[in-house]
Amino acid sequence: MDTVFYWLSKSLWVFVAPSSILVLLMLVGWILLLRNHYGPAKKCFSVFAVLMLSITILPIGQWMLLPLEQRFVTNPKLPEKVDGIIVLSGSERAFSSHYWQQEEFGGSVERNLAFMDLARRYPQAKLVFTGGTGSLTNQQYKEADVAKRLYQRQGLDVSKILFETQARNTAENASLSHQMVKPSKGENWILITTAWHMPRSVGLFCQQQWPMLPYPVDHWTVPGHSLTLSWSFSGHLSNLDMATKEWLGLLAYYATGKIPSLLPQNCLPQS
Repeated sequence: MDTVFYWLSKSLWVFVAPSSILVLLMLVGWILLLRNHYGPAKKCFSVFAVLMLSITILPIGQWMLLPLEQRFVTNPKLPEKVDGIIVLSGSERAFSSHYWQQEEFGGSVERNLAFMDLARRYPQAKLVFTGGTGSLTNQQYKEADVAKRLYQRQGLDVSKILFETQARNTAENASLSHQMVKPSKGENWILITTAWHMPRSVGLFCQQQWPMLPYPVDHWTVPGHSLTLSWSFSGHLSNLDMATKEWLGLLAYYATGKIPSLLPQNCLPQS
């Protein structure tokens, strides 16, 4: 069932991404023109133009990301005793790293930086990196392998880190890590991931009965500046794609019972 969910989520996204919808609108308008359906073609291109202009001027993606990034406290107060630290993959470019024979990363490398920092601050804590690859192809190249090389270069003792290498999405990050670690009740665990990704991640770990202290990093919004207008079609479209994918992920995970609510809260016991 998880494999079906994985393949459906990857396949359907190709057609529902805002960038894909724009391409489809342009394609439909062009076909209508070729068939001399000028009225429908005009309407199609009008919708296309309005959407293009709106995306270019309005930071809609940031508006959608803001409530996700504000769900949990940034730089939370950490306990004196931390039993474990887990970081989710996402920034590692596994195939590029294999091709160029050096560690290649995308825009979420703050996850790894925070993990290395906390690992040094809590030397007795169990350390877990979880992530294989979310790619439909090139499954043989693992994000965990890229992270392992990075940590080794930065002086961490990688023999003390558990690397979960099979997870293809966040749901598998939580379930496979739980199977690997088998945490005891009452342990203090810290979860590191991108701020807008934290609500879904926390919900998935809560479903595993594994409460986490959220440690969000890699913010894409600045509260109080979300109404700032700018002329940036590519930047705004990229943010809109990212935000839409995350909200659809929350909806799909909630509808299939993988998370307890559409916008999960922390399930840590109240002190």
